[in-house]
Amino acid sequence: MWNTSATRTGPVVLLVEDDEDLREMTTQMLEMRGFTALVAQDAVSAITQCRVFDGTIDVLLTDLGLPGVSGGELARSAATIRPGMEIVYISGIPQDIAIKKGLIKAGSPFIAKPFTTDVLAGTLRSVLSRHSNAPAP
Repeated sequence: MWNTSATRTGPVVLLVEDDEDLREMTTQMLEMRGFTALVAQDAVSAITQCRVFDGTIDVLLTDLGLPGVSGGELARSAATIRPGMEIVYISGIPQDIAIKKGLIKAGSPFIAKPFTTDVLAGTLRSVLSRHSNAPAP
């Protein structure tokens, strides 16, 4: 069922990606760099994880193009449940277009697809450096 606790080896990242292959690949990238990955395939699963996970979720890493709801809408809902959680968006849509369409705010942490492990880890480390209680791996 739901993994409500995890052996914490590093900062906890809630990954929300609807594409199974990308979800698995990104999970492996996170774990290789010392992050603890929680995984959701859609907004409903992500919100459930936010409610039931017994621990801190340091970062929500969400695709912007989720079925039924944008990653931006998910982030706003998740932030009401986990107000201290950082948000990083990933998308195949260019960042400037996502901003113009109102999917994300200017200056929001953003990773363009396709991305490398170094880009992913570097962006998360940068975001976590602002997050006082989570040392970046």
